[in-house]
Formats: sequence, structure tokens, C-alpha cells
Amino acid sequence: MSNEATLDAVVAALDVGGTDETVVTSVRVPAALRDAAKALQALGAGPSFNEVLVQGARDRVEALAHRAGLDRHYGAYPELRPSLGSVALALARLDASELADRADLIDQAAAELAATRPTAGADDVLTYAAALLAHEPV
Repeated sequence: MSNEATLDAVVAALDVGGTDETVVTSVRVPAALRDAAKALQALGAGPSFNEVLVQGARDRVEALAHRAGLDRHYGAYPELRPSLGSVALALARLDASELADRADLIDQAAAELAATRPTAGADDVLTYAAALLAHEPV
């Protein structure tokens, strides 16, 4: 099965949602995680542990499918991939960060980090930009 067909099969399986048949499986989880989920359920603040596991697995599979879809899209259209600075700026705006209006600092931080840490992410850029902001003359 090709990568595209595999990804299509994942999306189709996710689209079915909770309407398909269920299967019994054995999953080893940390006892503390199980205990925490059961305590929340006892407080009325959460669903059953089984529902927590199923929703957590579904959320993770959806996130991985989105990432795979984006990777496929950017592989075909690399010019559409947002820059690290653009992603960091969007994150700053979502977080209502004091850096949201400082694209200049974010771009500087992204450029400097890209030169020294090629695996840096948007959070790294924002941390670096915050340090640049803190050292600006008043």
C-alpha cells in the first residue's frame, strides 16, 4: 500500500469514529495514571478510564495523521511551508504574548537559532526572543 493510500485509510478509519465495532486489547499503563483517571471519575470530573484511553489514543492518531498529511503536502509544495519565524509569531499571537507585536525580534531570534540549532522549534524561538526583549534598552 502506498503512503498516500495508507494515509487515506487512516483518515477513513478516523471518519468512522465510534460507530464501528470494538475490539478487546491489552494495554499496559502506569498504575498512577490509572489511579488518577479513576479518582477524577469518582469526583465526577472525568469519564471512565476506558474512555480516557480511547479518546487519548484517538487524539494522538489524529495528530499523527495531520502531521503526516502536512508533511506530504509540504513535500509536494515546499514553498508553502511556513518559516520558523512565522510559526513562532502565530504562536505568540495565539498566546497573547508580549512578543505578538514584535515580529522583528521573533525574526531575529529565528534567524540566529536556525544558524546554531537547526532543530529549534517555535517555542525555542519565543524563548530566545523573550531574552532579546529583556535585554533591550529601556
